[in-house]
Amino acid sequence: MRKPRAHGFAGRVAVCTIAFLASLATTLTGAMVTAGELPDEQTADWRLRKEAGNIRIYTTEQPGSKFEAFKAEALLDTPIENVMAVMINPGSCTEWVHNCSESYAFGRGDFHDRYAYSVNDMPWPVTDRDYVLRIRTRGDRSSGEIVMDLNATPGQRAENSNRIRVDRSDTLYRFIPEGNRTRMIWVQHTDPNGALPGWLVNSLLVDIPVRSIQALEEVAGKSRYQGFELLWDERGKLTDVVHSDS
Repeated sequence: MRKPRAHGFAGRVAVCTIAFLASLATTLTGAMVTAGELPDEQTADWRLRKEAGNIRIYTTEQPGSKFEAFKAEALLDTPIENVMAVMINPGSCTEWVHNCSESYAFGRGDFHDRYAYSVNDMPWPVTDRDYVLRIRTRGDRSSGEIVMDLNATPGQRAENSNRIRVDRSDTLYRFIPEGNRTRMIWVQHTDPNGALPGWLVNSLLVDIPVRSIQALEEVAGKSRYQGFELLWDERGKLTDVVHSDS
């Protein structure tokens, strides 16, 4: 939690997979703990809310929640190998997800199914939010498409008394190669614990994915994320993302 400074504050944000809605607001008391079903990418009643360059942000109502879901569509000027090098790094959330201040892997897991812990740094006097996420990754060589599902699993890790645990957050990342660029689709719905009104959260959530996607494109261009390749098995399923020198 940050205290205000004389000249304001600026924080890099986060949850990689997915916490930025918690940095915007708090959820209904007694929110459901089970993973929810995200709106369909194509058939849901999506409303265009913002365009910024190659990024478009849509929102739609989520049944049973006063908080809307959002969909971000973007064309990143970087190859999918670079993007995935960022996404498999458990600490990269702090580099690109707006307001993510802490992120790391924990427990047993593998490339396809793993757990991560992340923290949203909230402006003072709001209490920081934390997430425990199950991250599942799959890819198909014939289409080149890679999908990541991130779901809140709050009971997988003991709570911190200085933070508020987010019980319900569901995210889908879809990455599709288009030459040396990558089409990204990001669908998310989060009910962060707390008391801020839904209208306030819904009014703010369109800006956070824009800032995060812009940061992701920049971070994926850094030298530490160059030189990676995708590994596929004999069935054409994605098995790993590794540096070409390894």
